[in-house]
Amino acid sequence: MWPYWLMFLVPVWAVLQPRRLPARQAYWVWVAVGLLFAAMMGLRHEVGGDWFNYLPHFLDTQRQTLAEVLTRSDPGYYLLNWWVGRLGADIYLVNLLCAMVLMWGTVVFCRSQPHPWLALLAAVPYMLIVVGMGYTRQSVALGFALLGLTALGRGRPRSFIGWIAVAALFHKSAVLLMPIAALAATRNRILTAVLVTVATALTYYLLLADTAEALWVNYVEAQYQSQGGAIRVAMNAVPALLLIAFRRQLAPERQERRLWLWMAAFALACVPLVGLASTAVDRIALYLIPLQLFVFSRLPRLTGSARARTLLVLAIAAYYAAVLFVWLHFASHAQYWLPYRWMAP
Repeated sequence: MWPYWLMFLVPVWAVLQPRRLPARQAYWVWVAVGLLFAAMMGLRHEVGGDWFNYLPHFLDTQRQTLAEVLTRSDPGYYLLNWWVGRLGADIYLVNLLCAMVLMWGTVVFCRSQPHPWLALLAAVPYMLIVVGMGYTRQSVALGFALLGLTALGRGRPRSFIGWIAVAALFHKSAVLLMPIAALAATRNRILTAVLVTVATALTYYLLLADTAEALWVNYVEAQYQSQGGAIRVAMNAVPALLLIAFRRQLAPERQERRLWLWMAAFALACVPLVGLASTAVDRIALYLIPLQLFVFSRLPRLTGSARARTLLVLAIAAYYAAVLFVWLHFASHAQYWLPYRWMAP
């Protein structure tokens, strides 16, 4: 399991460096880390809970025409499979491209935070290792969602809507993030609300309408239980409470604060709902993981003491080290991640 700890120790090492690199050098370090992590996620072999589910999808897609591929659920993902197959490549290239999208969004989002390496540290144990290597379609959607959230935090709702629409092509559940643009708007609220409503309705009609009933039956009425779902919801609830308690220190800019307070509200709303339909809530909660990155990368703002900041950073690193240790050793599905294997020759 050392590759997983290697991924975790990279941001830990960067966080503990006493000096910041010049901007140009820092940029290339982030590029190198992004490519390294993407390679580790994308070129894995028989690693991840859905590996043997996605492989048949890839093989089935190669026997279909382009028109048939475009009518499938989550057409963006299946179009990517179809294109890779036409190139004569295999599922490793599909996984690599998906991992690159997730890392693109992760790097852009982390670098927009005051302590970017601390944000990456928080991303590694669950968002990158578990989601990135086990929920391929939703990991791509999450990568685009991170780009959208970064844009929305900077006051660009149209860019957010565009990124979420692209995300929904890979996993239709991303549509659920659309209303956040209207809720988070501080200027032109009516125009933003109209734009979001139209975009949501159009995306729903194109991607979700035909499968909405089946999704409801499978995820809610069937009452599937996601093992560990309550723990993952709780992991989002903790930073949500911290943000609400220290909102002005953690998010001094009004536009950004409004956005993340709504994300915090949704994270807390998942707590009572997880007992009703844990799998459905767990899948929705994946899009709220960025709340952890946002809050924990800003906690050092709460103190002016260098010693206290260092202790706070060490506490965050210890917390996520414990998360990774517990997941690798005690999670019921960790067996699908162990041992880590590189792509077959």
